[in-house]
Amino acid sequence: MHNRKYIIPAYTTGARIKEIRSSLHMTQREFAEFIGTSKPTVERWEAGSHPITGPVVLLIELLWRDRFLPEKLHVPANRLKLRLYYMYEDSVCTIIDVDEMSQRVEIKNYTDDILFRAFGKNTEPTFTDYEEFIESRCFPRTRDKVKLELEHLGIPFYDPIMIIEKTQGRMAEDHFWIKLER
Repeated sequence: MHNRKYIIPAYTTGARIKEIRSSLHMTQREFAEFIGTSKPTVERWEAGSHPITGPVVLLIELLWRDRFLPEKLHVPANRLKLRLYYMYEDSVCTIIDVDEMSQRVEIKNYTDDILFRAFGKNTEPTFTDYEEFIESRCFPRTRDKVKLELEHLGIPFYDPIMIIEKTQGRMAEDHFWIKLER
């Protein structure tokens, strides 16, 4: 058994929570939403004088070390018509915003691991890259009895977005999938 030690305080204080929250320019409500707790809990922490323990200690330490963490995790406003969340299990890996009419694509990656990004190391995909990506999350156009598969899904013709709407872009024994938002 490994006996690892970590540089994490045993507790935090209400004053430290307030300092971090203020430095992030967040209201108590915004901070509560960000860390997944209630506004009254944040109010109680900040008003209290007792040491605070638990998972929030690690989170406060991480936020103290990286004040840009909330921005890195922020979901940008969708300025285009279609949003795809490229997921690994329950984690968002890449948000893809698309306007098919103007053939514009914008992405935001939420992981540094290129194996989990929708477009790998490509941070500025073209519309062609996008089309290839969504088609890669569908069964092939050349699949034997493709018309039967489309009929089974209730889709009149091969359209990758329509297929993804029905299948979430899931592949056999694959933990990646796509959530669509229009």
